[in-house]
Amino acid sequence: MNRRGLCLVIAAPSGAGKTTLSRALLEIDDQLSLSVSVTTRERRHGEKEGKHYFFISQERFDSMVQADELLEYARVFGRSYGTPRGPVEQALGAGQDIMFDIDWQGFRQLRASLGDDVVGVFIKPPSLEVLHNRLLKRGDSAEEVAKRMAHAEAEISHASEFDYIVENQDLDVALADIRAILRASRLQTKRHMG
Repeated sequence: MNRRGLCLVIAAPSGAGKTTLSRALLEIDDQLSLSVSVTTRERRHGEKEGKHYFFISQERFDSMVQADELLEYARVFGRSYGTPRGPVEQALGAGQDIMFDIDWQGFRQLRASLGDDVVGVFIKPPSLEVLHNRLLKRGDSAEEVAKRMAHAEAEISHASEFDYIVENQDLDVALADIRAILRASRLQTKRHMG
């Protein structure tokens, strides 16, 4: 009996450890792959087409939106980002799981597009003070830290929309929690009744 794949969304405010947790999860779970978005921004040094992003023009992006070819999309700092529908739906049907590194708005759109195929995990810092200190340790400027902290409070206010909240006090514990969520989600009856 085949299992339908799932979309694992991991969202968090900047500095909560989302990138570290996502990379660790991808390294230890060979049944999970990272969703590759389209973007209209310029390619940065070292980025590979199809691995980091699919780099497209704004005109192509707009036509994808009009043709309902994107599951979710947003405009951030003057550039457009989105998740192509075709590869995700094909992977889900083949029983493959896909991880998404998107914010609460992207999660909301993805859930609206794919319903029960989406499992949302919100990574929460132990406190705003800990988050502030993490951002300072990263070397961000005071202005950047203040901007990210204001944005973090807004992000955290949407945590209740997610299926699970994982507090990242200890990286190993948080990773174990996410792995448990993923395992349980894969075992849900609805995943096996296709």
